[in-house]
Amino acid sequence: MLWALREAGYDVPGVDLHFESTVPLGAGLSSSAAIECSVAAAVMGMTGVALDEDTRSRLVDVCVQAETEVARAPTGGLDQSAALLCREASALLVDFGQDTTQLVPFDPTSRGLGLLVIDTRVRHAHSEGGYGSRREESEEAARQLGVPLLGLVDDLDDAMSRVDERLRPRVRHVVTETARTRELAEALHDGDWTALGSLMDASHASLRDDYEVSCAELDVAVDTARSAGALGARMTGGGFGGSAIALAPADRLDAVAEAVTAAFDAHSWREPSYLVAEAGPGAAVLRPWPGPCP
Repeated sequence: MLWALREAGYDVPGVDLHFESTVPLGAGLSSSAAIECSVAAAVMGMTGVALDEDTRSRLVDVCVQAETEVARAPTGGLDQSAALLCREASALLVDFGQDTTQLVPFDPTSRGLGLLVIDTRVRHAHSEGGYGSRREESEEAARQLGVPLLGLVDDLDDAMSRVDERLRPRVRHVVTETARTRELAEALHDGDWTALGSLMDASHASLRDDYEVSCAELDVAVDTARSAGALGARMTGGGFGGSAIALAPADRLDAVAEAVTAAFDAHSWREPSYLVAEAGPGAAVLRPWPGPCP
């Protein structure tokens, strides 16, 4: 991160860094982006650069550069955008085709709901092969269709007729997931949490069947959470392990967790861990640096 900040023109001094975190590593919860964005925020605080919206937007690209060029993880900018641009009680709608972001109201607690994160304890890493191969397949399909991003395809039937057969499931997932994302934002604006749950279910089915990035543990977690009373559930992150999320009534969160734990025990899998997530603000300086850097 320090290298990437210097490459972007920021005057970065020598620093000593100490990290404390409650974000589980390898759980599909963007721990790498959390570290990148916290370092960026800390350095801005030390050097007197205001963390305004323009600076935050620029730092997204810097954090992505550190992830792709140093960590060699072929990710996009979704995690970094969320970690820097989100606000309390809001979700972030990111349109990479138009290079825009939009805050969407997201406060399930106000409706008696909670977002349960289920860490399957199946570790994954974006720098390993599965995630990269899906990106390569999507990019190849986009080249065949003559578009910069598959999310810009507006006629799925036409696209499916013009792309190699082996790539059709990938195209179908990206195009339908893009549509689901827009529908989910509309559901949040309308306060339609039932529709949101159904969209989460459909998203997981597409990630499982068309994009093929799920695993047995994630599928069991999602199916069990739904059976135990969740409005909807889906895997989150890059897949091949990591975590699932379940939207459920607040008074059912413990029951959902207990059901998932029992299901894992029945398969003789490691016991999953849980946390209840709330939409909070992006990376920030909590205590100002007391003076100029030496």
